[in-house]
Formats: sequence, structure tokens, C-alpha cells
Amino acid sequence: MTIRGLSDAAGVSNGAIYNAFGSRDGLLAAVWAREASRFLEFQRHAVETSLVTAGSTDAVVAAATAPATYAASDELGAQLLLAVTLDDLVTPDLAESRRHELVELQRTLTALLTRLAHEHWGRDDRSAVTVIKYCVVDLPAALLLRADSVADPLAVHTLELAVRGVVSKPPPAPPP
Repeated sequence: MTIRGLSDAAGVSNGAIYNAFGSRDGLLAAVWAREASRFLEFQRHAVETSLVTAGSTDAVVAAATAPATYAASDELGAQLLLAVTLDDLVTPDLAESRRHELVELQRTLTALLTRLAHEHWGRDDRSAVTVIKYCVVDLPAALLLRADSVADPLAVHTLELAVRGVVSKPPPAPPP
């Protein structure tokens, strides 16, 4: 969609959109950040619930399958978050305030990944957090985006089994 198309659909001027977001990149970053903020709260709640009721393995699975669960109420939002990465959004045209907002969201995600690594293996080193990232970020994007929908039962089942397999053994210790 173009800014002009968006302004026509929204009934506001191009200038109003550019004043609010600075650029097309700024608009995409704002939409992504809003959705990511909602999703991270949803995901954090799923993790907390699983830690209390089922344990650390189920908490990692809950974090990994959260996009599919979230898609029940917001399929397009889940697709956006799986398809667009932070690296895609941080462009030279992006305003510093928006860049800071994205960095804060990244810190929130990193804190969750670190917590899961610590809860599951009692470790928060780079290797442990990276393996959790593979489970919570990379595997869901690879499996759920290729399915008919983000909530596709077969893709979710495959994702759950993959995550359980990955976390069944601790990662190698990081190099000294």
C-alpha cells in the first residue's frame, strides 16, 4: 500500500500521515511496534501461566506457539510479527524516537528469552539464550508462515514437537 492509498482510505491528507510518522518506514515501524507491544504482553502472560502451572518446557512451548494462539484474535498481526523483523524496520529514514521504541521492544523480548533459558537450564549465557531464541523466534517464523494460516494445527503440532526436542538437552557451554 502506498501512503497516498492509505490517506485516501483513512480520509486524511498525505501530509498528516507524514507529519505523524515521518515516512513509510516510520509508519510500518509504528504499526509493527504497536502490534509487538500487544503481542509481547500476550506472550509474557502465556509464559508466566505455564511456568506456574506446567513448568519450564511448557513455558518455552507456550512462548513458541504464542503467535498461533494470538492469531485467533489477530491473524494479520501475528503474520506481520512473524514476517517482519526488527532488522527490516531499522532503516536510515527511521526517526530516532521510533528506533528507541524498537530497541526497547527488543530488550523486552531478550529479557523473556533470558528468563526462559534461566528457568529451563539454570543458565543465561549466550548459548542458552540463543537456543531459546531459535525456539521462540526462528522456528515459529519458519513453520507458521509456510502453513495455510499462522494457526494451522499441523504447523503448530510440528512446532511444539520441534521445540520440545530442542529443549530436551542443554546447549553446549559457551566458549571460554
